[in-house]
Amino acid sequence: MSASPIPPTPDLPTSLKWGPFAIVLVWLAVIGGLYLVSAQYLKPKPVVTLPGGALVIPMARDGHFYATGTVAGQPVRFLVDTGASMVVVSEALAKQAGLTGGTPTVFKTANGDLAGRIHTEVRVALESAQVSSVRVGVGLVGGEPDEALLGQSFLNKFDITLSDRQMTLRPKAN
Repeated sequence: MSASPIPPTPDLPTSLKWGPFAIVLVWLAVIGGLYLVSAQYLKPKPVVTLPGGALVIPMARDGHFYATGTVAGQPVRFLVDTGASMVVVSEALAKQAGLTGGTPTVFKTANGDLAGRIHTEVRVALESAQVSSVRVGVGLVGGEPDEALLGQSFLNKFDITLSDRQMTLRPKAN
């Protein structure tokens, strides 16, 4: 008995050849679209300056308030901390801003004591609001080099209200 020849395999229709490729393309498009939508959704909302100089800072998704500004002319991203007694920057940021020396001190933090320095008469700006004689502590640990805490040595120049997931800073009358 002789072996019967294997019949040739018929060509698959074009739709079956490209089907898996099309499925992968559709999924890549869906994932890319979701990424773009989520990036836009998670993008922080900008700080708004109202007539009269008031600043409205929207609450971020993590429940904190962030805004851009400068310390001694150096750009920073502030975390607004109404419980902090002063503006505090990292050693790296202080060096970039030319804040050398200062008065040695020990900061009392939630995580214990931390050695640092205090500078006085430092110009600090938050968006369009500027204060020229601010006490700034050097010794912030963790985070990015361009991040800083915006504490009461700056904030005490403003009346602060919290409402509807927004913090409003209104300059105090002199």
